[in-house]
Amino acid sequence: MRSLILRKLIAIVLVMFALTLLVFALSHATGDPRYLYMTPYTRMTSEEWDAQGKEMGLDKPFVIQYVLWVKNAAKGDFGNSVHYQRNSLTMILENLPATLQLSGVSFLVSILLGIPIGVISAVKRTSIIDYLARGFALLGQSVPPFWVALVLIMVFSVYLGWLPTSRRGDWTHYVLPVITLGWLPTAGLVRLTRSSMLEVLDSEFVKLARAKGVGHVSIIWKHALRNALIAPLTYAMILLAGFMTGTVVVETVFAWPGIGRLAVSAALNTDFPLVTGLALVFGVMFLIASFIADLLYGLLDPRIRYE
Repeated sequence: MRSLILRKLIAIVLVMFALTLLVFALSHATGDPRYLYMTPYTRMTSEEWDAQGKEMGLDKPFVIQYVLWVKNAAKGDFGNSVHYQRNSLTMILENLPATLQLSGVSFLVSILLGIPIGVISAVKRTSIIDYLARGFALLGQSVPPFWVALVLIMVFSVYLGWLPTSRRGDWTHYVLPVITLGWLPTAGLVRLTRSSMLEVLDSEFVKLARAKGVGHVSIIWKHALRNALIAPLTYAMILLAGFMTGTVVVETVFAWPGIGRLAVSAALNTDFPLVTGLALVFGVMFLIASFIADLLYGLLDPRIRYE
């Protein structure tokens, strides 16, 4: 276990190095960063231009600039937002709770619906329940989320008037965004769980358990499901990181004040300090989710050993 954790930590450090280098290089790819702080009415003398470049560290070699930027980023200093004129990390932390709430509820709903439906579909193969579950999975992975969001708003907000169209508020404001955000992942979990369960249910150890008289419910939910959760677990952890970072469409359509909507605003305003800060936060979330998934494999499947 220690060697696994050490290897994973080394891999995380290498990935973070590559990520920071890529983000820093792309932030300089569009030209001199000083132009971002200029308006059409800004007039600078050559002395003022050079002074601002010196203040931003642009008079130093690229490698030195990168080292200084990484040093500041490690302290949580991504610079001030060009558009909002506020500290980038402060803005990210202010918008992060809204995204975590929405993504957490959506993730929980996807897990509670996707895995049981997939298990039941595998157990009831070729039945009407199986066909309905497979149809739901096919539809869920075919329909784009933005279209689902617009249809839900049109039906439940405009025509029926049951639910609010946007903003963050009480539980009624969560219903439409959660359905939109969880639609596609739930369908993916149904397909993965069903295929994994079908493979496990036909394995020899399940046949042996049935021959020994183990109960049907115990075989399905204790023995088979535990060995079938590797693929759904991997997908679920990537899904969790994706929920926390990929809610751009949902937050934009429903005017949800999270980091997904903040990322859209930063990209549209060419706000590189805010964009680079968001990119690093997103990368850290994905790495943490991947690390947790690797540690959980051995707990779920006894065939996996870390030595």
